[in-house]
Amino acid sequence: MLKKRIIPKFLVRGHRLVKGRRFFDDVREAGNPVSTAKVYDSYGVDEMIFVDIDATPDGRVMTGSIIERVSEEVFMPFTVGGGIGALGAIEALLKSGADKVSINSAALADPGFVTRAASRFGDQCIVVSIDYREEGDGRRRVHGRCGHEATDFEPLDWALRMQDAHAGEILLTSIDRDGMMTGYDLDLIAALSDKLDIPLIASSGAGSLDHCMQALEAGASAITISSMFIFTDHSPIKVRSYLASNGIHVRSQKGSRS
Repeated sequence: MLKKRIIPKFLVRGHRLVKGRRFFDDVREAGNPVSTAKVYDSYGVDEMIFVDIDATPDGRVMTGSIIERVSEEVFMPFTVGGGIGALGAIEALLKSGADKVSINSAALADPGFVTRAASRFGDQCIVVSIDYREEGDGRRRVHGRCGHEATDFEPLDWALRMQDAHAGEILLTSIDRDGMMTGYDLDLIAALSDKLDIPLIASSGAGSLDHCMQALEAGASAITISSMFIFTDHSPIKVRSYLASNGIHVRSQKGSRS
């Protein structure tokens, strides 16, 4: 049985970490990317995700210097995203030290880009990020450009299409639940995990230990946690201990330098 993963998710603006609600509200500074990565590395998290939230709107790729500095300090896998729309950008980020890249807007603009990227760098390097929100009619719609542009795609259909395009993983992010700490979108997690053959990373909503367990029990292969780590006293060690004591198959706590 594959072990469930605990993944801190860091949002980068400039050279600082930030955290908001519903992508755009109440954005606050949350620390230094490199020093924060070192702390979570010592906690023994399974992976990390860094997303430059201004890269796509600004028409650029995530800053490689941050990735290089993080890769010099930690030795566990990490994923980077933000403005990735060319194979050369992926190559540069992987050479800077990233293990995987997260693609969102470029996939929406050209689904074939995911296939080309997977063919060149391997499926295991390509994560497709799906940001979505619920509309007034109750329908969930995928959004691009860091939540600024709505599409006609529904998350389930888009995830299956990206699986067919050879994405290695799906990162599912609810814009409505982002930073709210009210729980993950369990119904959608269950629906996607039932249909997908590739790992599903559930993002947005963690506010308690129970929320973490519920998302994994719903079928997620991994969960990302951000606000709960930043604004409460819950640590990766607490999360891992709670999950293990409730029968969730997780890796034993061990930092990459241990």
